[in-house]
Amino acid sequence: MKTELESICEAIRPASEERMRAARVHLDHIAKPLKALGRLEDVLVRLAGMAELRRDYRKCAVVMCADNGIVAEGVTQTGSDVTAVVAGNILRGKASVCCMAGVAGAEVLAVDIGMLADVPGVRSCKVAYGTKNFRRGPAMTKEEAQTAVMHGVNIARELAQKGFSMLSAGEMGIGNTTSSSAVASALLRRAPAEMTGRGAGLSSLQLQNKIRVIEDALACNAPDPNDPLDVLSKVGGFDIAGMCGLFLGGALSGIPVVIDGLISSVSALLAKRLCPACADYMIASHLSAEPAAASVTAELGLVPLLDIGMALGEGTGAVSVMPLIDMALHVYFDMPTFGETGIEEYKPL
Repeated sequence: MKTELESICEAIRPASEERMRAARVHLDHIAKPLKALGRLEDVLVRLAGMAELRRDYRKCAVVMCADNGIVAEGVTQTGSDVTAVVAGNILRGKASVCCMAGVAGAEVLAVDIGMLADVPGVRSCKVAYGTKNFRRGPAMTKEEAQTAVMHGVNIARELAQKGFSMLSAGEMGIGNTTSSSAVASALLRRAPAEMTGRGAGLSSLQLQNKIRVIEDALACNAPDPNDPLDVLSKVGGFDIAGMCGLFLGGALSGIPVVIDGLISSVSALLAKRLCPACADYMIASHLSAEPAAASVTAELGLVPLLDIGMALGEGTGAVSVMPLIDMALHVYFDMPTFGETGIEEYKPL
């Protein structure tokens, strides 16, 4: 018997090639040099493939908040208590993502999908009070992984039903660059030393410890690269699982989900492995400073819009590209065509 998650994956349909072709033709007829908007034109074409292109998108930046048992292995500079502090700041509109989302015209939704603390006012979808230390055994059960993914699916569907037409997948969870590097290493069959970075500012000595911890975790748990849920449950995090579901739910609802940095990208890759068609509904925002970011984004088949060394988390990179997309949309809808201006069209070389 199929699980609910399997049924959802089967229900997701690829983007419309016909709408994408029509959008590309219109872009080429606008009175500007061909491809002059660069990768923004590719984003507009992708958006057209998801649903009828619109001038204005109602945006919501979703931030999945969770704690990670792997923090016990000394892989971070700060303690897990910081996760709840930042979640509270998001609730009060004082976090980085809130400041940036205000400029981008996006609302922000913080979701507790597995924090150690309970923060009053934060949307609760708590699967457990943090993951287990995956150096010693699985981070979570497979059932918990599926539950967390389904929370993300349902949040995306709920937001779509409320009229949101563009989401972004962000996170807050001390220790989650360790879990995301572990998941990336497993999925891409790459050595942790190639896929692991300094996170929020580790020293060289601390980085070597982080790499050893991931190596031990992969040896202990032996995640199956061909089974995304196995990888997720053994070395992932609840925030990663929730964002994975957000990508699936966005695709099911026919709306784009903007990827943030490495952790968000790893979640997107898990979603793509579960349902290849859902990648049609993803937009890559920026290239994270973490070493695994380029490999994961390439595996997704996407090219980020920005490469500016961002490593802020919370979904800030995803929010950063929203105004750029808005500007490109207004060019698409408001600029005259060559025919309307009487200018001879540019010809492809």
